Amino acid sequence: MPDAGSAAAGSSGGPAVPRRRSGPVAVLLAVVSAGTWLAVIHLFAGLFIGIVAFVLLVAGTAVGIATLPVFFLGIPVLAGVFALGGLFARAERARLAFFLGTAIPAARPPGEQVWWRRMVAPMRSAAGWRYLGYGLVRVPLSVVQVVVLSVVWSLGPVLLALPFYNSALPGGRAHLGGYLIHSPWQLTVAVLLGAGVLLAAPQVTYALAAADVAVGGRLLSSTGRAELTARIGELETSRARVMDAAEAERMRIERDLHDGAQQRLVSLAMELGRAKAKFSSDPEAAATIVGQAHEQAKEALAELRNLVRGVHPPVLSDRGLDAALSGLAALSPVPVTVGVDLPVRPSAQVEAIAYFVVAEALTNVAKHARASRAEVTVRRSGDALTLVIYDDGAGGADPAGQGLSGLAARVAGVDGRLWVNSPAGGPTSVEVVLPCGS
Repeated sequence: MPDAGSAAAGSSGGPAVPRRRSGPVAVLLAVVSAGTWLAVIHLFAGLFIGIVAFVLLVAGTAVGIATLPVFFLGIPVLAGVFALGGLFARAERARLAFFLGTAIPAARPPGEQVWWRRMVAPMRSAAGWRYLGYGLVRVPLSVVQVVVLSVVWSLGPVLLALPFYNSALPGGRAHLGGYLIHSPWQLTVAVLLGAGVLLAAPQVTYALAAADVAVGGRLLSSTGRAELTARIGELETSRARVMDAAEAERMRIERDLHDGAQQRLVSLAMELGRAKAKFSSDPEAAATIVGQAHEQAKEALAELRNLVRGVHPPVLSDRGLDAALSGLAALSPVPVTVGVDLPVRPSAQVEAIAYFVVAEALTNVAKHARASRAEVTVRRSGDALTLVIYDDGAGGADPAGQGLSGLAARVAGVDGRLWVNSPAGGPTSVEVVLPCGS
């Protein structure tokens, strides 16, 4: 639930490196701003991280290639190298997100079920080779970045402070590019040059950070074609889940009708038949039977109402999610607190799924959780509707169980996501995010 850092709230829409501000005050503040120095730390750290990754990847590749003739022992070694490249890419995406606020989408992992296919899958994927290439490129790229950073961030302060130590240098003056600096006007020019270099250092840092983001975005993210292929596979899986969920819902309705309302209606018809047979010979017994039939008719109507409410309650269409969830809370045997914040009403399909999820979750709470209270929170932020169902029960809910997996399938049908946090001993929290772009 489910990266980030204080540097920025990254997005995948492009580099989120520190923005270049305009104005004299902004230029001065950029020298001491947190964003600038986070970028400096990121760029210097890249050199040390890159050296470690370079050594491990090159050594592993060399060992893997050397041992290939020995009963193909090099294959698992090379597979380990590619797995290490994937871990390095994952760490680099996290580092870019923390220091520069740039979230780079990762390529989806291969969905192979057989272990040996899963082992060699990175070696056959374009993403695996890009991760390996990034590990090899990281060192030379960082060397250039560190050299440039060292020059711009050291040269400025050195020239600014030159009047204070110039006479203490060997020969009593500084030597800069073959020129001897000793006269006041030369010192003034050096100080002005140092100030310019220092003020330009943040801009150079931002440019280097942007280049780092560009390289990372090219080598650490998923390509458009790979993303499209993965998306197609995800949609196919979602479609299958929706069909399974719809079939399970149909069977549930049939079962409820057959075992509940239908049986009561059959019993009602039989009672009315008995009353009709006794109506002329024993009116009092017939009246008693009619009374029993009346009670059965009311129970059958209540069951039909509950069945319709579980499918799509009229209040949901008429008054929206807030009123519908309040009705669910009122019927729950466990005390439920409902909080709904919907500045804009979502679509009817999203409302129906949200209602169904909450209804099933509260039913599970009442049946299995042994909870004393529950909370339902619904809020909309942008184009996402977030539901959180919390209870203080015994916990231990299994996300792979029939109930929660069915909810996950229904949510996945609209490209939503469901997370379950239910440690043994409780509490349990079910969070659902549904897209509701209008």
